[in-house]
Amino acid sequence: MQEASLMRKVIHIDMDAYFASVEQRDNPELRGKPVAVGGSLERGVVAAASYEARKFGVRSAMPSVTAHRRCPELILVKPRFDVYKQISSQIRAIFAEHTPVIEPLSLDEAYLDVTDNIQGIASATDIAERIKAKIHSDTGLTASAGVSYNKFLAKLASDHRKPDGLFVITPAMGPAFVAALAVNRFHGVGPMTAAKMNRLGIFTGADLKSQTQDFLQEQFGKAGLHYYWISRAIDDRPVCASRIRKSIGAEKTFSHDLVALEDMQAELRLIVDKVWRLCEATGVRGRTVTLKVKYADFQIITRCRSDTDIVPDQVTLLRVSLDLLAPLLPVKKGVRLLGISLSSLRSENAHASRQMTLAL
Repeated sequence: MQEASLMRKVIHIDMDAYFASVEQRDNPELRGKPVAVGGSLERGVVAAASYEARKFGVRSAMPSVTAHRRCPELILVKPRFDVYKQISSQIRAIFAEHTPVIEPLSLDEAYLDVTDNIQGIASATDIAERIKAKIHSDTGLTASAGVSYNKFLAKLASDHRKPDGLFVITPAMGPAFVAALAVNRFHGVGPMTAAKMNRLGIFTGADLKSQTQDFLQEQFGKAGLHYYWISRAIDDRPVCASRIRKSIGAEKTFSHDLVALEDMQAELRLIVDKVWRLCEATGVRGRTVTLKVKYADFQIITRCRSDTDIVPDQVTLLRVSLDLLAPLLPVKKGVRLLGISLSSLRSENAHASRQMTLAL
């Protein structure tokens, strides 16, 4: 099990402040200034922040009003997802020049397995350098790259020298690198898990490695086994060229809280239209429709309905969505957000959707 992972050459590519960098590239007036991509100041959420904004503590997923409080000079820019997707396609085409084994994590991030690469280049570091250079020449954007013998370490490596960085973690370096790292720096260990580890006296990779497998599984369930192995710099997960897609959906946060039935129905129609366009673009259909409602007090509820067959068309999706909304009306408090998603996915034709020392 462990030896198989040591045979891989894995690159993790992560674009630097992607959405914000695109906006700064396309608008010279934004360069060198604190920029956040997101919604309105009153009710929006930051989708991405430039490095200039990050110096003030502005981060993605932060309410725009909080971000502005931390950085009064912050410039809020509306997102242009069509542009980001188009550039992402360019970047993935660059990846495909080197390997077909590409696992996208998002528009701006992916793992590549270059153990057996198209151009027969022995050094994964050389490949990473070529990819970074081509991305910059073709798009004007910078990317950071991590090179290692497994996914966990490649991800750590790409974070190590951002922005525009390249870092290599060799098999000889791996265990010591992980041992010295704080657990809150581990990819996959969130703030709550890190806090729990700290309460248990686990602050570094070395502390984590000193725990028994039984103890970690008792404290963290199935994830405990994963923590046991990554604390030893071992990660056997392959780079998966086809990731299983679990759901497809869209949601909208409103500029003012909705209370009227007609307003909610009108917004649901627009959301359903967007979801169905995603279905058409990806060729997937689903059996389960889920309605998401966030109220003015930030309470979130979901309601879902499953059928034995896929939702066949947009009209049916809208009908089911409105049926799920009906029992919640009239609302006792304003509605801040509505969302619709499809899960239990299948492709349109009803087949299941398929989502040693190295020269690194």
